[in-house]
Amino acid sequence: MKLHIPDHIKTLVPYPPGKPIEELERELGISGSIKMASNENSLGPSPKAVEAIKQALSKLHRYPDGSCYYLGEALSKKLGVPAQQLVFGNGSDEIIVLLAAAFVQPGDEVITSHPSFLVYPKVTQAQNGINRVVPLKDMHHDLEAIAALVNERTRLIFLDNPNNPTGTIFTQKEFDAFLDKVPESVIVILDEAYVDFVRQDKAVNAFDYLNSKTPVVSLRTFSKAYGLAGLRVGYGVMPAEIADCLHRVRGPFNVNSLAQIAAIAAIDDDEHYQKTLEMTWDGIDFLSREFSRMGLDPKPTQTNFFLVDVKRNSKEFYQALLHKGVIVRAMTAYGYPEYIRVTAGSRAENERLIGAVKELLDQ
Repeated sequence: MKLHIPDHIKTLVPYPPGKPIEELERELGISGSIKMASNENSLGPSPKAVEAIKQALSKLHRYPDGSCYYLGEALSKKLGVPAQQLVFGNGSDEIIVLLAAAFVQPGDEVITSHPSFLVYPKVTQAQNGINRVVPLKDMHHDLEAIAALVNERTRLIFLDNPNNPTGTIFTQKEFDAFLDKVPESVIVILDEAYVDFVRQDKAVNAFDYLNSKTPVVSLRTFSKAYGLAGLRVGYGVMPAEIADCLHRVRGPFNVNSLAQIAAIAAIDDDEHYQKTLEMTWDGIDFLSREFSRMGLDPKPTQTNFFLVDVKRNSKEFYQALLHKGVIVRAMTAYGYPEYIRVTAGSRAENERLIGAVKELLDQ
């Protein structure tokens, strides 16, 4: 084949997928592994969502509702925002793609932080845009440096709040000061995938900015607190004019039927939601105490995961834990070569992790 592949596509690095647990176990000759690397909900999916899916299986020969009408009505009621300001996607990842497709042309600039969610710079490059990357400052978004980079070519600013992988947030006061410096021609995206787990009172509420002079978009997901990661359903809350643009570029049936049905059921499953938060917060507190007792350095977090300074090569530490059937994430690729990232799990999973770490340190 003599394909003409544009340079900005040829040099685009694919998102690195992880291996299935079953394949890792086969390769290492182990069984009964626990996964504490992907920020998933160890409590599992909402039972109401599971039951709703069972009831809907006989209708899979029908196309999904392309407008997500009933999901929009349910979420609008829950959040208190007009349905016209909601856009649904195949995970909130897809809404990131749609924002770039709608607003970034070749040569336009997008500002992101590093480390942060890997998809932001990828979608920018896919549009042949220019990535302007600002390093985190003390593991926080450097809002002053980001504002200073804005120019007439800037189209989007991505801010994950809380940040992944550091678990840090910025406050409403800090965001207000930042937003005052950003012109109304720039869209500021607050990726709030982990907002459900925030415990700090002064955190930003993105919905307060839906009518701000500088447009603000909130991205949220059913993957984390609601335990529906495998169904891929997320949403954005934004000014209606921006939502209209995204509807023009999205696919006609981008959210599948089971995802919509499960999300509608999960919205009202307050019992499962509260259990998830309590399990997560208890797990974070327990793990942080235990890591500290072992002389390691867990970092404060406002998410369902946290960073731990293990004071040694994190890749080697990760590999050693892997052979004990415990999967965490080494942070070398994110610029933290002595850190691992750990997702809070069930009590049994948390205790097994601590036991495995103690064994490594004793060795």
